[in-house]
Amino acid sequence: METTIKNVLNVTATITSSGQPTIKQFVKIAEQGYQVIINLAMPDSSTAIEEEGAIVACLGMTYIHIPVPFDAPDQKYLQQFFNIMKVFSAHKVWVHCALNYRASAFLYLYLRIVEQQSAKQASSALLPSWEPNEIWSEFLKKAEMDSSLVKQ
Repeated sequence: METTIKNVLNVTATITSSGQPTIKQFVKIAEQGYQVIINLAMPDSSTAIEEEGAIVACLGMTYIHIPVPFDAPDQKYLQQFFNIMKVFSAHKVWVHCALNYRASAFLYLYLRIVEQQSAKQASSALLPSWEPNEIWSEFLKKAEMDSSLVKQ
């Protein structure tokens, strides 16, 4: 059994991000006290677990799915993510997508915009091995400059 979750990053004491966990890995995540799972991957991702929401719920965790198209990230998804992170700010949260590209980008922006961390501090949320392509580089840049994201 694969015990290491792909591209896992401990972002803060209460926030972790990763690529797609397996069912057995979700059991371990629950055992570690995580209360909320946020999935940013598309439901047709090659690594998607069809009944992930039901599995996570059976383990006693809250499941939220925000399917973010990798080739078309949009600020509406980011705003939804920010709102959910605010609601669960006192909880232990695990954010994942297929490879931890979307998750780490959204968490970087959450730390920058909502938590108002410096770029250097927030960059700890970015997966070190990922080089954002043109679409994601532009998305990150635009989101950091959009002050309306923090108001809602």
